[in-house]
Amino acid sequence: MHKTFILLCILLMQPFLTKAQSNLPVVGLCVAAPSVENVEEFAQFIDNELAPSGINTLILRVDFNYDYKLRPELRDENPLTFKDVKSIVNVCKKNKINLIPQVNLLGHQSWESRLNKLLEVYPEFDETPQVKLPENYEWPNDDGLYCKSYCPLHPKVHEVVFDLIDEIVEVFEAKDFHAGMDEVFYLADANCPRCNGKDPGELFAGEVTVLSDHLNKNDKRLWIWGDRLIEGAVSGIGMWEGSTNHTQNAIDLIPKTVVICDWHYEKAIPTPAYFSLKGFDVVACSWRNPAVAMNQVHMMQNFRNNSTPEMSDRFLGVMHTYWSSAKNFMDKFKEEALLTNENGNEVACFKEMVKTVKSLNKK
Repeated sequence: MHKTFILLCILLMQPFLTKAQSNLPVVGLCVAAPSVENVEEFAQFIDNELAPSGINTLILRVDFNYDYKLRPELRDENPLTFKDVKSIVNVCKKNKINLIPQVNLLGHQSWESRLNKLLEVYPEFDETPQVKLPENYEWPNDDGLYCKSYCPLHPKVHEVVFDLIDEIVEVFEAKDFHAGMDEVFYLADANCPRCNGKDPGELFAGEVTVLSDHLNKNDKRLWIWGDRLIEGAVSGIGMWEGSTNHTQNAIDLIPKTVVICDWHYEKAIPTPAYFSLKGFDVVACSWRNPAVAMNQVHMMQNFRNNSTPEMSDRFLGVMHTYWSSAKNFMDKFKEEALLTNENGNEVACFKEMVKTVKSLNKK
């Protein structure tokens, strides 16, 4: 009954919304951290393109692309140096951009046929060691393998994870840290001696809470993707942008200080209202559909304008997500052909988000 009421509230809010001037605190971009050879170009891109576009929040997916001193065994080949990171930090400071590093935690510990560094170096952390990565990866597959996860109950995993968090937050001089945590399908595995029989939602919430509490000790704030907190079956949202593996009850178990990045790529689904009703700050995220980006800007602004004072400030704003390299994004940004608003065009989607925010600011 409670879930039905919340979903009904979301649907009923839409007809009463009106367009108005933008005052979104977050206008963001999420992109992979640049490679070493592209750092200077990327810093100039921030200065010459992102800042003038109104971007005030930049999430950089770092993962193992940094020259870690606390955990040198987890460095990728030719990682970003301290000096490289500082050049990005300084240009963001200059332009008052909130720079947020991301390291994927819990899920996304493999991709197709390759383990990520954490499980490569520490195979004992694997939630599903019995599932072997195939030589030729295909989806779907009999193992339900999308990406591997680490076991959140392994007694040694947080010693390593906390070292990564602490060092990357310090070098980026960040007040926020993004832990990813999207698309976690391997959780509470029946073959895991620690997680077998546990509730997936409680396990997910436990990991979010552990990470959030660790960050809060140093007055830092945790950001995560929101899909595991949304019921995906009854809502029709599905297994990707929502959860069909029973993690959605975690929403009532995690700290309200966590910022939710609520990604929907084919429609501007109004789930930010759900997160706000639950007491969370939320950012609506787009990818490749310009119409979705435009609608998300209007949706978030309308939620801010038409909500109670208690809820209004929780609608932080919008963010574009780009799932390739920083170099690809910069190159495509410059191409004249990408000024069109065709569906499937990631950079056009970004430009539509920026244009819509600016158009509201002019009113």
